[in-house]
Amino acid sequence: MSIPYQDYYEILGVDRNATDKEIKSAYRKLARKWHPDLYSGKDKEKAEEKIKQINEAYEVLSDKEKREKYDRLGANWRMGEDFYPPPDMEDFQFFTGTGTTGFSDFFEAIFGSGFGRRARASRPRGAVRGQDVEYELELTLEEAYRGGEKTLQVSSNEVCHACAGTGFDGRSFCPRCGGTGVTPSRKTLAVKIPAGVTDGSKIRLKGQGGEGLDGGERGDLYLKVRILPHSIYKILGSDLEVEITLRPEQAVLGDRVTVPTLDGPVIMKVPAGTRAGRRLRLKGKGLPYRGGRGDQYVLIKIDIPEHITAEEEQLYRRLAEIKKGV
Repeated sequence: MSIPYQDYYEILGVDRNATDKEIKSAYRKLARKWHPDLYSGKDKEKAEEKIKQINEAYEVLSDKEKREKYDRLGANWRMGEDFYPPPDMEDFQFFTGTGTTGFSDFFEAIFGSGFGRRARASRPRGAVRGQDVEYELELTLEEAYRGGEKTLQVSSNEVCHACAGTGFDGRSFCPRCGGTGVTPSRKTLAVKIPAGVTDGSKIRLKGQGGEGLDGGERGDLYLKVRILPHSIYKILGSDLEVEITLRPEQAVLGDRVTVPTLDGPVIMKVPAGTRAGRRLRLKGKGLPYRGGRGDQYVLIKIDIPEHITAEEEQLYRRLAEIKKGV
């Protein structure tokens, strides 16, 4: 009697020469994608069947002995859509499936109903610390500079309490978590932002990571800071840069102009004869760093007014005549 063949490599979407790391990565990606809790109705039923196939494929391909036995089917590995135990494999022991493990008839025909991973998962493991989790925390430049408190929602995986994280319910996969051992959760956190955090730095929230097993402590949550682009300031490490536009007479004669900084507007002296593209420095007006604070640079642009009075036009004409006579 034939039984439907299971191509475990195709189910996980990996090559038959895939490494253990590639198999594990593919499994995790598919387990997240097809987690039954992400679906409802008929889609949930489809996801439950899909996750069973994914778990079965991983059960075989992640186990060295099972994978070797599966690969040894060799040239007889597939016959159309059905599988017949090859007659030339005398050292293979084939079983009559009982249908009680949650695995396919194909799996039970090759490996029987007593499979190692379920047995290992049911043994006492002792306390296991939860995984650390990393999230990206987006902050405006002002939030990073001044600090404060920010509320954010964080998604994480919690240990499935229906199966205690084993992924199994009796002799079958846990229907609650689909055999992954975890269920998705979402929580709201009020996070204190230290003043002066920099782009790429991390804020650690102790005990806010993944849940531990068998009484193990929770992991930590790390928030990696990403400072959002600013409409005025350009961030250059611990320094800042801002542009200001001068009128021609301000650049030629010099002036005192108002410049924005993170501490509020300041008056800056523009030297006479300042050219476009020059950078003037405001010392200590940049971002904090360990042991000091950066500077703020003011990039000079010069522009011609769009509208000028008749008197101003006469002055420009007079200036042009003077330049011609030089």
